[in-house]
Amino acid sequence: MQITFKGAIFDADGTLIDSMYMWHSLGLHYLQKLGIHENESLNQKLFVMSFEQGCEYLQTHYDLKKSSDEIRGEIIEMIRDFYIHDVKLKEGVREFLDVLKNKSISMVIATSGDRELLTSALKRLKVYEYFDAIFTCTELQTDKHDSKIFMVCSDYMNLKPEDVAVFEDVFYALNTAKNAGFFTIGIADNESIGDRRRIIEVSDYFIEDFTKEAIEK
Repeated sequence: MQITFKGAIFDADGTLIDSMYMWHSLGLHYLQKLGIHENESLNQKLFVMSFEQGCEYLQTHYDLKKSSDEIRGEIIEMIRDFYIHDVKLKEGVREFLDVLKNKSISMVIATSGDRELLTSALKRLKVYEYFDAIFTCTELQTDKHDSKIFMVCSDYMNLKPEDVAVFEDVFYALNTAKNAGFFTIGIADNESIGDRRRIIEVSDYFIEDFTKEAIEK
């Protein structure tokens, strides 16, 4: 990849850290901790539900002797434990960040996730210091169907969208960034494989594997 951009906006889950499989299989992981084994079809059922609806579904469908609030708290704690202790960087990420740092590329994070959990993970994984700032959809009261978070990031770096690369693993976020004038870099992730063709189409560049990129250093 020839690096011509001056700033980089990174998504976190599925882009920097290998975490999307956890989000897509929360119900299965939770039931397994309770000694209940279910098949993959549960993931599809829960995917279309809100977090609260999913907790209620688990309570009633599996006759769990817990309130939906108890289930919600236990799942949140499970997520917290995953980020603090287990989540890993996607392969080659640290080396890629080193390249950008050595080229004096400004780097920030734009995430739909939780700031506290992400910060804990990035510090443990020793990459927190690469980023000038973290912006979250929750704090900005937006989501990535809207370009607000990307514009806030580029304004923070004092750069125009066309001088900034947005690294994302999901189609709709890449599409939003593309329509707002950003350079888009799609990141391969197993959990978004169904949208792979659309991701490649909307991306100016597609990274299959950070470790396989030929980067001019």
